[in-house]
Amino acid sequence: MTKTGVMICGHGSRSQAAVDEFAKLAQRLPEFLPNDWPVEYGYLEFANPVIRVGLNKLRDQGCDEILAVPGMLFSAMHTKNDIPTVLNKYQAETGVKTMYGRELGVAPKMIAAAGGRVQEAIDKANAELGELPLEETALVVIGRGASDPDANSNVSKIARMLWEGFGFGWCEVGYSGVTFPLVEPCLEHVTRLGYKRVIVLPYFLFTGILIDRIYGFTDKVAEAHPDIQFVKASYLNDHDQVIAQFAERVMEIKDGQVPDNCALCKYREQVLGFEGEVGMVQESHHHHVEGQGAAAPGSNVADCKLCDTFCTGECRLEMGHHHHHAHDHSHDHGHSHDHHHHDHAHPEYPHAKHPLGPESVRKK
Repeated sequence: MTKTGVMICGHGSRSQAAVDEFAKLAQRLPEFLPNDWPVEYGYLEFANPVIRVGLNKLRDQGCDEILAVPGMLFSAMHTKNDIPTVLNKYQAETGVKTMYGRELGVAPKMIAAAGGRVQEAIDKANAELGELPLEETALVVIGRGASDPDANSNVSKIARMLWEGFGFGWCEVGYSGVTFPLVEPCLEHVTRLGYKRVIVLPYFLFTGILIDRIYGFTDKVAEAHPDIQFVKASYLNDHDQVIAQFAERVMEIKDGQVPDNCALCKYREQVLGFEGEVGMVQESHHHHVEGQGAAAPGSNVADCKLCDTFCTGECRLEMGHHHHHAHDHSHDHGHSHDHHHHDHAHPEYPHAKHPLGPESVRKK
């Protein structure tokens, strides 16, 4: 008899609150799955427990089949490279069958969860600031931002579904890092459009330094434009629809129905502007920050001489990391995710110097 276990592979954060929120979501997941499937979780970097610890817990419970899913919204570097590397190594060393599912992605449940957070913000604004037609309101959706254009484009699709679903007057998309436009230039652009109210939705799973950045820049722009009402919506967190989507991704693996996600993958296809990254080796390099813990140096603004009340991301420019370690790897989407390890370079993100991207946070 096969005993099945479920592993949720999170990114990890230097924020203890983010780590706690992820743990809460993982602890709720069993109610959406078969009763006899134990669920564990672990993090790729910064936080504890690391992924291997969660896998060991499942193995210790007698699991000889592990269904692993990335605890991430979209498929970019961490989902395509880093997590499969950890899982491949574990399976090779222990012999435990480890099958890998797909990210949460653009899906009805995720749009419903985001819509729920937007509706909460609308209701709160109408109650506290007065009723205002949605046609006179702009929506701003802020995604994580990645060196993978496919992941970035998915944020735009989520935004369009929300825009058209609610009927907002206008919608803009921004990102917290890596790509463009970043939060501040995105919001500054919106202030020129003539809308009386702007709802800012961080399309993120959990809190952390990037949520602080989004809300911090929102406050900064709002202060400079007192005639516009800026309303901060909540991030997704443990919305019931998010947990249900995790469960659906797990069941896809068990049913053998995980679809390929290569259509616009820069490692497999000629994507405009990223042609040089087709066919290159794919592997992880995150072992150097594995399990550091949320209290590690750099985990708070107090440690940074460049920031005041929230992290602007300027330190990454000072360290020369504005390309955010853009990875250049090809990948195999099969469940085995067998990857060959080679030395590799990290080409600079092609738009690292874009004036609305990371360069925009440099203090004038």
